[in-house]
Amino acid sequence: MKRYLLTMVVGLSILNCAIATAEDVPKGPLLPPSTYRWDNVRIVAGGFVDGILFHPKARAVAYLRSDMGGAYRWLPAQKVWKPITDGFGQADWNLHGIESLALDPHDPNRVYIAAGTYTNDWAGNAAMLRSSDRGETWQRTDMPFKMGGNEDGRSAGERLAVDPNNGNVLFFGSRHNGLWQSADRGATWTQVESFPIKGRTNGTGIVWVVFNPAGGAIGAPTQTVYVGVQQPGAPGIYVTHDAGATWAPIEGQPTGLLPHQAQLDAQGNLYITYADAPGPNGMSSGAVWKWDTKSRVWSNISPLPPKSGGFAGLSLDRQHPGRLVVSTMDRWGPGDDVFLTTNAGATWIGLKDRAELDASLSPFLKWGGDKPKFGWWMGAVAIDPSQPDHILFATGATIWESFDLSAAGKEGATHWAVGGSGVEQVAVTDLVSPASGAHLVSALGDIGGFRHDDFTKSPVGGLAATPITGTSISVDFAETMPHLMVRTGSGKRGAVGAYSRDGGSTWTAFASQPTGVRRPGNIAISADAGAIVWASYGAASACSHDNGLTWTNCTGLPPNVRPVSDRMNPRLFYAYDAGTGALLVSEDGGNNFFRCSAVLPTGDRDVRLRPVPGKPGCIWAAISGKLYHTEDGGKVFAAVDTVERANALGLGRAAPGKTEPALYLIGIVAGVEGVFRSDDSGMNWTRINDARHQFGPIGPIIGDPRVYGRVYVGSNGRGILYADPE
Repeated sequence: MKRYLLTMVVGLSILNCAIATAEDVPKGPLLPPSTYRWDNVRIVAGGFVDGILFHPKARAVAYLRSDMGGAYRWLPAQKVWKPITDGFGQADWNLHGIESLALDPHDPNRVYIAAGTYTNDWAGNAAMLRSSDRGETWQRTDMPFKMGGNEDGRSAGERLAVDPNNGNVLFFGSRHNGLWQSADRGATWTQVESFPIKGRTNGTGIVWVVFNPAGGAIGAPTQTVYVGVQQPGAPGIYVTHDAGATWAPIEGQPTGLLPHQAQLDAQGNLYITYADAPGPNGMSSGAVWKWDTKSRVWSNISPLPPKSGGFAGLSLDRQHPGRLVVSTMDRWGPGDDVFLTTNAGATWIGLKDRAELDASLSPFLKWGGDKPKFGWWMGAVAIDPSQPDHILFATGATIWESFDLSAAGKEGATHWAVGGSGVEQVAVTDLVSPASGAHLVSALGDIGGFRHDDFTKSPVGGLAATPITGTSISVDFAETMPHLMVRTGSGKRGAVGAYSRDGGSTWTAFASQPTGVRRPGNIAISADAGAIVWASYGAASACSHDNGLTWTNCTGLPPNVRPVSDRMNPRLFYAYDAGTGALLVSEDGGNNFFRCSAVLPTGDRDVRLRPVPGKPGCIWAAISGKLYHTEDGGKVFAAVDTVERANALGLGRAAPGKTEPALYLIGIVAGVEGVFRSDDSGMNWTRINDARHQFGPIGPIIGDPRVYGRVYVGSNGRGILYADPE
């Protein structure tokens, strides 16, 4: 018999919730770990890659950084980007926003990462990561300040740089805490007291560091270093000629704009992109400047006139001085572009209008149209130093790659294909796995979501095309008629709800929506598809019994909750009220909800109740870090004492010979943090991930109702993961 720690629940509703007595239960054992094969459900890219770095000397050694999905290294043999920060788990979620990357020019095995997603009070401090094996393993130094890898100005840079004359020396420009230096390959760091900017500027602070190795001696620190600072109304570029002992603004530099990126060529020309805002939003004007560090002459070499959007990305052809590319940002009318010059900015050629784009690796990039867009939020562009015709640039949704850049110089078309294989950088808001049809349907941030028929291929059509564009929040299916689905998301004019009659292949907007809905909220559909409950944010929750033709406000169901349907009884809906800690129950298809005065924790607004298919009234839930279970519709809740912390829970197909569903948990069992499976209703747990497969902030989690052992995990930046036992 299952034994749990029972939580006392007093009820007033029609379900006659009862009072239960507590029972002391010994902690269940953690079974030996199970070997699982983890992989991504293929979408390919999906988010903002804000930096791409090629090693200056080692062929095909390249890295990229993302704003919230970690860092990747290029694997040339497999032609895929490999994630290299998956070993940082829930406790280190903040390290998956990559503020900057740096490579040692003389050692292709060394890579450095400045990691930290947010500078808010609730975010942990940042860390410097260093690797001598191309990111296979990491050493970590915690820093006494925060970084903002997913904040404004995140495509600026690089803030972190290795001294090309002395690999022991690194500089890092922080957002709010001035300039920092390491003399021992990133193991320890000290603030550069001589640098004049030590506090906040506009929220982005020091955005790039560029060493000038000319005249220096190998083994000795480089004497001349340029540092870019975003501080409106003040100098943007500082220089030292004594390895950081003293600093001064560069004379004659441009004013009125913020430096974004900078690179120095072999002839001593410093190229800089500028904009009037940090980006990736809000830029309306910009420029490109060249500074001859020898003659000290400044030249405005902008491809476009002022007020044509900002300039962000910059890359030099290391084999042909004077040949370089820059990218625009926030040029929303005509669209962002990449400009090429072969004469140091005297003339430019735009690549967009003659570009031929192949989106077959990520067909969703067509967004329901005939062809994909060239791009937006183009903050990263990189020319391969070993193959100057090879170029990549990143957008807000993918990476494009071309091998014929020279064709543009001859006024020909450049040919581009998606270059993001292996990069999976979406944020997952909801996942469902129906009992028939596609094994997985997702709701995603920014790009809507998908019906996933083949996990090895990016879906042909996304759910963002129609009627929902942008972020989807919630998706559900009718348990006994799984081809019928509902969803909510953000449209061009606010919240949108939609239904599907073919398992998520096509969608139709509801004929109407509840009064006052402005933000999407969460949605649930009854087991027989006869009732829909939509609980929006800031508006009255409502139900529909005619597939969204009309809506009636629910009685007793507040906004900002996450309703779910019983997976067998079409009259039953449930919701957890974070304000009172009560289970809310409807027995009339969502019209009226009754409260149980439960002694459940309050305040957890991300609770996902998990009703068990085929067992009316049987529900599992992770609430405020504890795992709870009821078998009688909420009359008694049991706290499962074998789990020390429950962050998220999902259900899947029962193990062979078992009748209870397999449980999948993100949390802590027996002092171990990880992803777990239980085949005996929580009495025993098996860890199914390992130290190299943690994926940062993860959840939701669900099992597959048709495949025992298969689990799907959503992440906040690493896409959708799935795993099967080996």
